Amino acid sequence: MGMKRKTRLGRVVSNKMDKTAVVAVETSRHHPLYKKTIKKMTKYKAHDEKNECEIGDTVRLVETRPLSKEKRWRVAEIISKAEVIEVKPEEIEVEPEPVEEQPEETTGD
Repeated sequence: MGMKRKTRLGRVVSNKMDKTAVVAVETSRHHPLYKKTIKKMTKYKAHDEKNECEIGDTVRLVETRPLSKEKRWRVAEIISKAEVIEVKPEEIEVEPEPVEEQPEETTGD
């Protein structure tokens, strides 16, 4: 008899560690008294075995046994890849800033 594992949907915010991705999961709920929608963002460290995750990817996390001090989640699948726009340095147009002339100081001789 297998247990159903918790799953979360989130966006990768960091992938600088080896085989680990930091995933931000946003949940929302209504305040019981004021009825305002409250958004809460939680960051999970998730195991990424093949280092496939890139920043901005939407991923599905699955709960797993503790893999390290902070890793209790595993990347089950990458739902959508982040769209990366590559721009060459020559394509960036930079306008020079106008130089303001300082008025000369007159001495009271």
